[in-house]
Amino acid sequence: MNSTVFSFIKVASLCLVLLVVSCQEQKQKNEIAATSAEPSIPERPNILWLVTEDMSAYLPSFGDSTIVTPNLSRLAKEGVIYPNLFSTSGVCAPSRAAITTGMYPSSIGANHMRTTSYTEVTGLPAYGAVPPSDVRMISELLRKDGYYCTNNYKTDYQFNAPVTAWDENGPYAHWRNREKDQPFFSVVNFTETHESGLFEPYGHRYIEKRHYQLGDRSFKWKEGRMSEEETPKHIAKDTKFNIPPYLPNTEVVQRDMWKMYNNIAEMDSQVGAVLKQLEDDGLLENTIVFFYGDHGGTMPRQKRLIYDSGLNTPMIIRFPNKVNAGSKDDQLISFVDFAPTLLSLTGSEPHDYMQGQAFLGEFKAKNKREYIYGAADRFDGFTDAIRAVRDNRFKYIRNYRPEQGYYLPIDYRENIPTMQELLRLRDAGELNAIQSLWFGSTKPVEELYDCQLDQHEINNLAKNPEYAETLKKLSGELDKWIANIGDQPNLPEGELLKQLWEGEEVQPVTLNPTADFLVSTVTITCATEGASIGYKITDDNKKESTVWQVYVDPFKLPENSTLSIQSHRIGFKPSDIVVVNK
Repeated sequence: MNSTVFSFIKVASLCLVLLVVSCQEQKQKNEIAATSAEPSIPERPNILWLVTEDMSAYLPSFGDSTIVTPNLSRLAKEGVIYPNLFSTSGVCAPSRAAITTGMYPSSIGANHMRTTSYTEVTGLPAYGAVPPSDVRMISELLRKDGYYCTNNYKTDYQFNAPVTAWDENGPYAHWRNREKDQPFFSVVNFTETHESGLFEPYGHRYIEKRHYQLGDRSFKWKEGRMSEEETPKHIAKDTKFNIPPYLPNTEVVQRDMWKMYNNIAEMDSQVGAVLKQLEDDGLLENTIVFFYGDHGGTMPRQKRLIYDSGLNTPMIIRFPNKVNAGSKDDQLISFVDFAPTLLSLTGSEPHDYMQGQAFLGEFKAKNKREYIYGAADRFDGFTDAIRAVRDNRFKYIRNYRPEQGYYLPIDYRENIPTMQELLRLRDAGELNAIQSLWFGSTKPVEELYDCQLDQHEINNLAKNPEYAETLKKLSGELDKWIANIGDQPNLPEGELLKQLWEGEEVQPVTLNPTADFLVSTVTITCATEGASIGYKITDDNKKESTVWQVYVDPFKLPENSTLSIQSHRIGFKPSDIVVVNK
């Protein structure tokens, strides 16, 4: 080969290498830009939350190709996936309290599941969480700002919502009932993926068919569940599923995995029906669509626990005009961040009492979150006390009742065939070492896991000297968090209730509101600090408003009309409904 040809080959090869490197660098820059670019958001965007239950990242967009989810996959393709969203608890009611208030449940008396049930076991009266007096549900704050707010239809906040919480709440609630051009915040809940969907006899819930006719008040449904024969089959029953190492790979567990994935596929179909309505209404491109689960997975050793399997849930956000479409945002996000983020997206500064931070919008926090936190206390009739902190890689768990094992014999969970199978194999001595961990008679005071290398949190590194500094750092971070939010781990629930009720033996009651008139202008007040005030007007034709309005400022009351007023501080009993004639 002559020198000229050889030199040409060298130059060509060098150019090729530089081209490849340049393309790779540009690809990396594009990926970074896709996740870091702040989306352009309309001034008062509509917000739609699509909320499913008991949901780990069992979706193709998050790396699990077991089933096809065309609607959620489209949403992810046109939006941004967030793989590091964490609930504050491994169960729904405390998590929903965090979402609606922006406060950690263990800071407001909302972490025991539930505050209104198993009173025969606790010996306590039913009660509700009592946050500080200035706390409002996020939906009420948006209503004050002119948003039409609907919830369809699950609530479960660990307190009774004031009448001011929603314009509509129920299985027919829909954004379509708002005033022309009024912005909306609508929550649509999907319950097919709930753990009860694994119970036998298996079948989908009739009420969930409402999603295909959402808002149509002429649509009726049967009570209860379909038979298995009636239930749509989205995946073959003979599919072989990957089983987490902490569960046995038996026919019973395989069947529960089939039910779980089949339920997810049905939920995806329901999501598609709701999104089609949004698109048909011409609202898709001025609506920010969120999809997420109310906590982690539905199987035993997932739900109720504060391992990632119980706290981590997938989130997809689609922005108008597909901004940042197909990208991934790896930042840590907690449920307490949702309320401040909603305010930020709609142009309002988050309230000082909120313990989370905005991750989007005008008031987005300057620094991304470094840690997420989780807590577990009573579940139904059984109490534990666990706290956890996690950074991008490691999770530290502190057990305040190490003398007590992990497993709690919760009646509701034991309706799941996989739970029954675990107990059968435990009693027969047929669980392996990993599967037996959950059934130990005690648990360590501290746990530390490398969540990147040990995603199932099985190999406890707490006593490994190589990780002593990591453990010390995260332990200190947990101490700071507990002090900052006023948490009291392992406080007897009866003592908690005394604090919430300020030593009284009965639930405090919101005082009745008063209406003062200056000619035709009415001013409404309530002497209970922090009470929300709602009102309805019945006109002179005896036609009463169907919606409780949020009282903000004095207003003119029409002649010959009747005013109905109620005040309600969260965690208190509501006042009487006071009727005033004009």
